[in-house]
This record gives sequence, structure tokens and C-alpha cells, in this order.
Amino acid sequence: MATQLWAILLVITADLIGSFGPIMLKKASGRISLNIKSIIYNKYLIIGIFFYAIGTILFIPALRGGDLSVLYPFVALSYVWVSFLSIWFLKEKMNTVKWAGIVFIIIGVSMIGFGS
Repeated sequence: MATQLWAILLVITADLIGSFGPIMLKKASGRISLNIKSIIYNKYLIIGIFFYAIGTILFIPALRGGDLSVLYPFVALSYVWVSFLSIWFLKEKMNTVKWAGIVFIIIGVSMIGFGS
């Protein structure tokens, strides 16, 4: 089965939306304790789970549009998205090795995308 462009774009979109999940969970981690009330009322935890769920829900119909062996490697772009989002929202720093890793991920995903 040839992988459709819409399926690749939907996976990338789902991946971008889902990448907000770990950012929110990182924010939630500073406000969480073993108290059940702090878990239930932690808005960042709820929002993080919501973003993960939306990303997963969008990923499922994309699977109809192509081979899993082509579509699933695009999920690796979440490392790229999370890196950029953590710079923006969490004010984290990137070093040369991290930037090189991002470049390798983009090259690898591009090779799979163009090879299909």
C-alpha cells in the first residue's frame, strides 16, 4: 500500500499536538505530591493527558492511509517538537549535541518519507 500524503501530514499534526503533553506533564510535576487531591486538581496534569489523548486519537485514522513502517517513524518527530517546545515554554537550554540529534532525527525521518 502506498502511503498517502494526508496520512503523513495527519501523523505529523497528531505528533505536534501530542508533544504538548510532556511539556504540560513537566509543569505538573512541580505541583504534584502523593496527595490524591493534588493529582486530581492539577490542571497541567489534566491538560497534558488531554494533549496525549488528542494526538493518539488523530494518529489512529492516519493508519488507514499507509504503511505503519512508513508512518510510525514520523512519531520520532515528537523529540524535535518537544525540544523546541521545552526551549519556548520551559526556558531549557540546548547544546550542540542536542542540536545534532535533532538534525539526525529530521534526516532519518525525511529519508523514510521520501523513500516511500
